[in-house]
Amino acid sequence: MTSKSKFACTGVILSGGLANRYDGTEKALLRVGGTRILDRLYAIYHELFDEIILVTNNPEKFLEWDLLIVSDLFPIRSSLTGIHAGLFYMTNPYAFISACDTPFLKKEMIETIINKIETQIDIVMPETSAGFEPLCAAYSKRCLEAAQNHLERKKLKITKTFRKSHIKTISEKTLRKIDPELWSFFNINTPEDLERAEVMVNG
Repeated sequence: MTSKSKFACTGVILSGGLANRYDGTEKALLRVGGTRILDRLYAIYHELFDEIILVTNNPEKFLEWDLLIVSDLFPIRSSLTGIHAGLFYMTNPYAFISACDTPFLKKEMIETIINKIETQIDIVMPETSAGFEPLCAAYSKRCLEAAQNHLERKKLKITKTFRKSHIKTISEKTLRKIDPELWSFFNINTPEDLERAEVMVNG
């Protein structure tokens, strides 16, 4: 079992602490269509990656999965902190990084992204009319230094952190060929999002 990329690639899932809108329930453990989101993601990652890392500050909640559990190295609540931890602990030169609250992330979307990795490229990132998708992207280990520098200065915006990196974007036209509704980028932030996800999975 290896990733479809010609470069060795780790799969990283960011589970960024407790979701206050869900009475402290981890978003990764929310159920969509009766299946926990993390189970959905893990099934895809398990097909693509030999090394899977889950970044969480509540490791005791995730012991049933066969993956490497790591925690943030900076005491700052931000997605950049999770990206940094994933880059720090991965043993491959590249990582595909996703948030834990994306129940409809498609295997084909991940394959499209990691297949565009090139030696001189630091990041492969989807770009739609809504903007960049930094939590559905492939990152080189070279991005670790920039992430650390910005965290040390408490500058947390992901796109600004990597503005000097060599980024290859994937156009919305290309993305819609494999995911016509762009459901891969749908994430659950509110109870209303969870209700919508149930409609989506049933309809």
